[in-house]
Amino acid sequence: MATATEQWVLVEMVQALYEAPAYHLILEGILILWIIRLLFSKTYKLQERSDLTVKPPSHKIVVNGKECINFASFNFLGLLDNPRVKAAALASLKKYGVGTCGPRGFYGTFDVHLDLEDRLAKFMKTEEAIIYSYGFATIASAIPAYSKRGDIVFVDRAACFAIQKGLQASRSDIKLFKHNDMADLERLLKEQEIEDQKNPRKARVTRRFIVVEGLYMNTGTICPLPELVKLKYKYKARIFLEESLSFGVLGEHGRGVTEHYGINIDDIDLISANMENALASIGGFCCGRSFVIDHQRLSGQGYCFSASLPPLLAAAAIEALNIMEENPGIFAVLKEKCGQIHKALQGISGLKVVGESLSPAFHLQLEESTGSREQDVRLLQEIVDQCMNRSIALTQARYLEKEEKCLPPPSIRVVVTVEQTEEELERAASTIKEVAQAVLL
Repeated sequence: MATATEQWVLVEMVQALYEAPAYHLILEGILILWIIRLLFSKTYKLQERSDLTVKPPSHKIVVNGKECINFASFNFLGLLDNPRVKAAALASLKKYGVGTCGPRGFYGTFDVHLDLEDRLAKFMKTEEAIIYSYGFATIASAIPAYSKRGDIVFVDRAACFAIQKGLQASRSDIKLFKHNDMADLERLLKEQEIEDQKNPRKARVTRRFIVVEGLYMNTGTICPLPELVKLKYKYKARIFLEESLSFGVLGEHGRGVTEHYGINIDDIDLISANMENALASIGGFCCGRSFVIDHQRLSGQGYCFSASLPPLLAAAAIEALNIMEENPGIFAVLKEKCGQIHKALQGISGLKVVGESLSPAFHLQLEESTGSREQDVRLLQEIVDQCMNRSIALTQARYLEKEEKCLPPPSIRVVVTVEQTEEELERAASTIKEVAQAVLL
């Protein structure tokens, strides 16, 4: 009986199929094909290989069982595996536990957080500082906390992805100027000044921001801060300075690009940096005048809605600051080593060095592109792999290609730390030259 019923249902379905209008059949066919595509497609792409480390990625790094000299991690001051930093983190772990399980405004504030903010403010010689639990979220939260719909942001085309996400969240009017080109920036500022004269009522409530990096992650170049400050006052704009790469690197005491140029830090409206490079911890901070920082405690999304920084990482950052203050000569050592390898890598056939000689993170790009980004990436990856086989750990700079506002060309990123010896720097330079010659010629 059941079999007969099933057969009758099948006959009705076939009959309905024949009687259905043609456009119904076409639409149903498209929907079926789309469902099949969704079922068999992936929303992500796995990397071709996974580089697993089994020890702290400090001076030496073990990658997939092979020990290499580390030129890939942003451990500029060599504090990642420092005994004092680890001891401070361990003591905090025993006292406070692992995490915080709450944002700063909901029982997530510990005394060690307040101590770290106080220390950062004093170190940077600003009125106040605020810490975030995630480095990327620091500038990405700070920008939309101040710049809103209708405001205008002038930003360098080479700005890092965190800045881009902050600008996107702000929904402000974005005007891009050529990388480190102050003439192009002034052209945009003048054009906006003319527009403001046409509608002075609107201009009075429109805020203008200039967003730059101290040392650019994507280019390894330093921003012309003295010229930026002049333009700030001339056109009545505010400067946001992202110093994740320059904090703990530039300046006599590692205070960043303001100290490097001798600029009064009060001339900068907001400074942000992560604690994941020089301090070898996690998270980030902003510093500036008290009324500027206090605004973020209510408007910084990464501060208000994320669990606060684990106390052990805050304690580690405080101890890292102690070491920086006790050893100011460490910054001169880092600068010297950056200059050494930068000079040694000049003249590689097929590759060019991109970045300042004082930057601890710079790029090696192809002198001439093959015309295909995928092919360029493959050639550079071959150089990285062969260097790895010779115990030199490098990495390519990675980008979200479909989301980058101005996608940088493919490159190998070289990172310098104070732990690398002169011999290791020379060995790395000679290895890269030999491998590049073999791969590119």
